Amino acid sequence: MLEIIHEIVLIAMMLLAVFVIEQRNLLRAVIAFALLNLMLTVALFQLKAPDVALSAIVVSALLIGIFLYTIEEVGTSKNR
Repeated sequence: MLEIIHEIVLIAMMLLAVFVIEQRNLLRAVIAFALLNLMLTVALFQLKAPDVALSAIVVSALLIGIFLYTIEEVGTSKNR
């Protein structure tokens, strides 16, 4: 049963990765990237690597924050 869940998580990761690459709306791409990182964390926990999963959570949270800040700054500078 655990193998089936693991395969579902990996397939979801592949679909989300394609969605992030093909998405033209930056905000939707960042949200999909956050979901992709969540799936990565779940996969790492399934592989019994909680220390790596926790590191991935911290790095992805910082990266998503930077992405959102950059999108906001570029959007406000265009409106000036």
